[in-house]
Amino acid sequence: MPIKPHIRTTLLFCILAGTASIAQAQFPAAPLIPKPQFVELTDDAAANFIRIGHNSALELDPLHETACGRVATLLSSQLATGIDSAASITLLIDTSVKHPEGYMLRYGREGVVITGGSESGLYYGAITLLQLLKQNGGSILYPFTIIDKPRFAWRGMHLDVSRHFFSVEEIKRYLDLLAMYKMNVFHWHLTDDQGWRIEIEKYPLLTQVGGYRDETLIGRPSEKMKFDGQRHGGFYTQAQVREIVAYAAERHISVVPEIEMPGHSRAALAAYPQYACTDGPFKTATSWGVFEDVYCAGKDETFNFLTDVLDEVMALFPSQFVHIGGDECPKTRWKACAACQKRLQTEGLKDEHELQSYFIKRIEKHVNSRGKTIIGWDEILEGGLAPNAAVMSWRGTEGGIAAAKAGHYVVMSPGKPCYFDHYQAQETQNEPLAIGGFNPLEAVYAYEPIPAGITPEQAGYILGAQGNVWTEYMPTFDQVTYMALPRMAALAEVLWTNPANKDFQDFTKRLTAHKVIFDASGYNYYGKAVLKNTKKSTKK
Repeated sequence: MPIKPHIRTTLLFCILAGTASIAQAQFPAAPLIPKPQFVELTDDAAANFIRIGHNSALELDPLHETACGRVATLLSSQLATGIDSAASITLLIDTSVKHPEGYMLRYGREGVVITGGSESGLYYGAITLLQLLKQNGGSILYPFTIIDKPRFAWRGMHLDVSRHFFSVEEIKRYLDLLAMYKMNVFHWHLTDDQGWRIEIEKYPLLTQVGGYRDETLIGRPSEKMKFDGQRHGGFYTQAQVREIVAYAAERHISVVPEIEMPGHSRAALAAYPQYACTDGPFKTATSWGVFEDVYCAGKDETFNFLTDVLDEVMALFPSQFVHIGGDECPKTRWKACAACQKRLQTEGLKDEHELQSYFIKRIEKHVNSRGKTIIGWDEILEGGLAPNAAVMSWRGTEGGIAAAKAGHYVVMSPGKPCYFDHYQAQETQNEPLAIGGFNPLEAVYAYEPIPAGITPEQAGYILGAQGNVWTEYMPTFDQVTYMALPRMAALAEVLWTNPANKDFQDFTKRLTAHKVIFDASGYNYYGKAVLKNTKKSTKK
């Protein structure tokens, strides 16, 4: 319901207070994911059974009424209807809380009280309350105290919309999943060989031409190549991008856009072939893999084009980081290109790897001039890392270790176990088509983002980690959620919860309760098979 300003700091939504206290002996293991750092039952005889809904008192911190009101709006919109009572939920912000994303959630004689170190912390406390309510039919059965904060600052999920396009509403549903598990970064892979998905006003052909492909490769990788013969495509207008960014911000999620360069650029070159090393013509790619036609590093016009594009992109995204790709760039065209070879000589570069470093550094200088920071896949280390760049380590952990040792910030995202386009089951005949590999839930849960072999000071450069969802073989949003769930939940606990508090068997028990949320929200998921296997393993 809409929340209106009020002379008093009380908002209406529902709490039904029962008459019977719930004994501690009846307290179930809190089915929260990620697991909080501290949960304690309290012996508060005045705290009775309550049922929270849409129509009773919610108190806001008068010193932070605007911020609390934003959290209250999202909280109240997700609560069921109920019967009014005198019980209350109080939202407070206490800046003396050491961690800005930390919170305390209490239920006792004063009702429910959520205290956050900032608006983000308050929001995460509200998410914790919602998880409890959604699994218990809107009820709180016992008095308790939860004190909580995240372990890592970067708790991310990626989605590739280039290989297959997803609607604005589907992107919002994806963001809702991130919010449910306190993930705070959405890495939006917007451009690649198979499609350019973001409107750039200065270069309209990027979406008019590069936003569509004639057909798409289908079938399992081991089969003879087959194409579906259907035109695929779509793109987001700048107004839609703003809408999605705002939706994410309400859920305390930063959206990091990715504009691929210098490789994975066939869709852009199909629209503007003059920025390639050869004359073309090019077509938006219809199959998967790595293509030799990339942006020309020898033409100044290429850099003018890319900085124009990035200026429009950066104006749409408040995120400090801009992802510029940098991965899987073949050097074949550069070796044969007169302009690229002249650039090598003019800049005193040793080889094409140093030419890629020159390319990235030149882009970084522009991005830095706009007050932003670049992040790229670990290939940007080759030939020398740009001075202020952050690294996303995907080819194992080596790139992340090298960057951290050099004093650069790192996001860990190794293919094993952070690529959620890999199979979840070892026997794949009954599974939907995937790119290959095997990343089971247990492997995701066991992942440790701080690699061995670095000092505590170097470990401070590890911002966190993220799960990547590449969609070559995910033509529908139902398949996206099937591949992401429940592995997203496991990674969320890796990134939020201290390792000493983690336990896989306990996690799988809590995951059972989350089936209720998945089902109620209409999300497709691998969980049914996982939960079935969990029951078998629990008996052993």
